Amino acid sequence: MGELVDEIRKVKQRIEKYGVKGINEQDTKATLIQPILRTLGWDVEDLEDVQREYKPRKQDKPVDYALMLLRTPCLFVEAKALGQNLDDRKWASQFMGYAGVAGVRWVALTDGNEYRLYNTHAAVPVEEKLFRSVKITDSIEDAAATLCLLSRDRMQGNEIDSLWNAFFIDKQVRSAIDELLLDGGDAALMRILSKRLPNLANKDIRASLRRAEVTVSFPVAPTDSPDSPLKRKPPAKARRKPSRQTPKRPRSASGQLIDMGVQKRQQLSVLMEHGYVAAGQELLARYRGADISATITKAGKVKFDGAEYESLSAAGAAAKSVYGGGGHLATDGWTFWQTAVDGGSVVPMKAIRSNYLSKK
Repeated sequence: MGELVDEIRKVKQRIEKYGVKGINEQDTKATLIQPILRTLGWDVEDLEDVQREYKPRKQDKPVDYALMLLRTPCLFVEAKALGQNLDDRKWASQFMGYAGVAGVRWVALTDGNEYRLYNTHAAVPVEEKLFRSVKITDSIEDAAATLCLLSRDRMQGNEIDSLWNAFFIDKQVRSAIDELLLDGGDAALMRILSKRLPNLANKDIRASLRRAEVTVSFPVAPTDSPDSPLKRKPPAKARRKPSRQTPKRPRSASGQLIDMGVQKRQQLSVLMEHGYVAAGQELLARYRGADISATITKAGKVKFDGAEYESLSAAGAAAKSVYGGGGHLATDGWTFWQTAVDGGSVVPMKAIRSNYLSKK
């Protein structure tokens, strides 16, 4: 891990040196990406390890790097020039097709600074196939903790598959819990609480649930930590008692605002008060191939399809219900909705919230 951290630090220095001038895709590969691949144990000069410009079929466009195990691709790396916008949906559509033909589960999309890891086999919409996203310039340690999963040894051990399974299960459990609390509580939850609290009226219980701010989090142990279930065990004589401590998870943006006394349903209004968004501003989303729009109201709510919703998440769930065939789908509205900012670029609402927090 130490060698990887050292190499990432060197790459970060190159990004800071050349990023302002801009470098092309080939230089990005040579100076930023290939040094990382070498440090992860991939021999970029050995065609049995790494193949450049790999084509699943002769008629396909080439993939920048195919990392091979037993002469079979296990990971595609799609490279873009440093600073290229990785949010462009055409990149995801491109490599999903390649990976589907080749039967490759994992794809890394990178501009040499940001790395996005996708599980192409996950039976979910493209945006939900994203497993992890890190930027070298944001945190060397976080980048190392994610990039180490792509090492040759760990790809052989399928560790990333095990981590994905835990991540995917936790995500579904969190969504199910969010759905139970959505808009005053699910009917099944209301029945349970009514039995437990016979002295309270249902309307009072439902009102309490609307006021509730329930946060569900799951501990995430770095893969190199002693308490990680994926850590390779040392020989019996050298084995040490695992630590009982769980690494602290960083406080979410929503959690930071709650700590400041701003509840979830007030956060959009706070952004309006400080001029980050305005009444009447259009919100955009894309779901299952459909372009969706909503607007921010003067009251700090979200108007979608003629109805007003208390939060971005509630409006996002409603939009998914309309375009996804019905049913409530718990949604993080801050990532679901995007909006235009000065200069004409479109960014997720979570970026605007993060910008507000950075000034605090």
